[in-house]
Amino acid sequence: MKTIAAGKFKARCLTLMDDVQATRQPILITKRGKPVAKLVPVANEKDHWIGRLDGVFKVVGDIESPIDGWESS
Repeated sequence: MKTIAAGKFKARCLTLMDDVQATRQPILITKRGKPVAKLVPVANEKDHWIGRLDGVFKVVGDIESPIDGWESS
């Protein structure tokens, strides 16, 4: 994991955020040599379960109308 001093992080914050987004590698931020924070990439929105099957299959035809000739027992 890459480590950077807080002063250098302050000066290069936007560039470092772009790097973390591109490489998906976290950065440990230190102050006087001690870790104080970690910059990590945000989880992908596709990791959520809602909409997970979007684009996996396609519904063809009418799936809401009742089936003719079918009776429940």
